Parts: sequence; C-alpha cells; structure tokens
Amino acid sequence: MSIADAEGLSAVSMRRVATELRVEAMSLYHHVANKDALLDGLVERVVTEALDESTSAAEQAGSTSDDWRVDVRTRSLAARRVMLRHPWAPALITSRSTIPLQVQSMFEAVLAAMIRGGVSYRTAHRGLHALSSMVLGFAQEPFSSSDGDPSMEGVEMSDDLVAQFAEKFPYTSAMVAAELHSDGEPTLGWCDSQTEFEFTLGLLLDGLDRAARTEG
Repeated sequence: MSIADAEGLSAVSMRRVATELRVEAMSLYHHVANKDALLDGLVERVVTEALDESTSAAEQAGSTSDDWRVDVRTRSLAARRVMLRHPWAPALITSRSTIPLQVQSMFEAVLAAMIRGGVSYRTAHRGLHALSSMVLGFAQEPFSSSDGDPSMEGVEMSDDLVAQFAEKFPYTSAMVAAELHSDGEPTLGWCDSQTEFEFTLGLLLDGLDRAARTEG
C-alpha cells in the first residue's frame, strides 16, 4: 500500500511492485495472477485495516456507553480515519466487482448495534447505505448474492451457503429476510438506490433544519 499512499493508485503496477520488492516482475505472477488480483489484494488489506481499527475503537468505547449511536459513530469515525490515510481506497473499492468479506463484517457489527438499540430492520438497512457511502465512499449494494457479477443475477445461493452466511452474519441475514418479505414501496430489484439516496438526502436536510433552528 505504500506506493499507492505515496504516489497514488496510478503508480501501482506489477513492475513497480516488483521493483520495490527487488525481484523480477515475472516472479510476482507466482503469487498474484495479474494486476486485477493485485488491486483486489489492496482492497482486502485496507478494509481489513478499517475493520480492525473500528472493532478496536468500539471495544474501547463499549465500557462507557450503552447508546447504539455511540457504537456506530465510533466505528464510523475509526473506519473514516483509515480511508483518510489511504485516500485512493474509496475509488478502488467502488471499482471492484466484489465486496471483501471484511466489509460485510463491518456492516454486521453496525447492524447489530442498531438492531439491539431498537432500530427496525428497514431503517437499519437505509442507515447502512447512508453510512457506507459516507465512510467508505461507495453505495454498492452490499447484500447481493451475485457479488457484483451480472451473469449471476437471479442465481440463488445453495441452502448450505445460506446457512453458513446466516451463522456468520445473523443480523444481516435477518434484515435481508425482513426486507424481502416486507410490503413497502416498490424497488428496483430488492434494493432501490433511488430510495436509499432519497432517505440519505432526507436525513441531511432534517439535520440542516435542526442546525438552523438551533442557530436561530
């Protein structure tokens, strides 16, 4: 990540990484298939860093507050600090066709805090989109079984995979089930980005209105 941090993502190449490691460029192909795989590795490293720091920060703050907002705020600020250290990361994350498992783990922790705090699954779902676009810099649907592959749209996961996912991410699984079976507004697929955008916009406008009233 040091190359991207110092010179930007455009400086990252198989040849440049090999030069930094003082090895032949061709030798890298024994470890990564191509540049895309190299970039996927960068994404995995930065989101792992964000997950570790947000988890550590939340654990430290946990002994002082039972308010779910404190937990979510603490995790979000910690993840944002990581993104600020690696300003190339949000654009790279957005460009990838799959979302690393560590991002799902971050969402699960935030979702768990909200649900335990009394937030509905519907509102929590909207909140996750708002937070991910602010903190990580992307609003890609994090709960698609296709993992961003258009050829996989409409393909259902096997029962075994569903069970494994539910065991690892119980709050996310419960939220998906609740949203899929709700009778709310129509969506594009099961998750409508226009709905998410308008929800986030409403939160922003309401917050600005409260701030203006306080100033007055």
